[in-house]
Amino acid sequence: MTFIASPHPEQERPDTQKAPPIAKLAQLIGQAARFNGDLHGLGKGEKAALARLDPDGELRPHQVAALARALIYAGLEPERWSPETATENWRRWALIAHGMALAGHASGSLGKQLCAAGVSESRVTKLLTSRGDALRQLLPRLLRLLASKEVAPNWHELDNLLRHEGQNEETAEAIRTQIAGRYFSALAKSN
Repeated sequence: MTFIASPHPEQERPDTQKAPPIAKLAQLIGQAARFNGDLHGLGKGEKAALARLDPDGELRPHQVAALARALIYAGLEPERWSPETATENWRRWALIAHGMALAGHASGSLGKQLCAAGVSESRVTKLLTSRGDALRQLLPRLLRLLASKEVAPNWHELDNLLRHEGQNEETAEAIRTQIAGRYFSALAKSN
């Protein structure tokens, strides 16, 4: 019997190292550390530091430490970010880590999650029409609302929106339309 090696060995078995950083970050933030230095979870203090940080404000040393540890364990290499993109990358990942620490992460449609949490049409419209700093200021408030309703958002969708916002407006608009479509469809079905 002859075995032929697959040209894509990474497809033969699932490898957690190949998971996207957003998924690894969500798992890391969502799981409590079992011991000091645990690579699979954050300690209570680190999670609290991420939940309390202001993604657009000045980060305190313990917040930078918690964020850097989370990003590195998620497979990112902040020390390799170019000077041109480093500030924006830190801001984006700080917002994502902050949001995950507040509200968690879940699969599913963000639009349906917003509907399930009872987020008003006006708030969803405001979210989807906000750009730049206005979006970054609105998002933490929305995440606190989702957390209070015990509804975790889909960070894959939110990350895609944040990543393309201001960079590739056509893609960002398609993401906004998809979120809106799923929200209003879920809203119509619930009435």
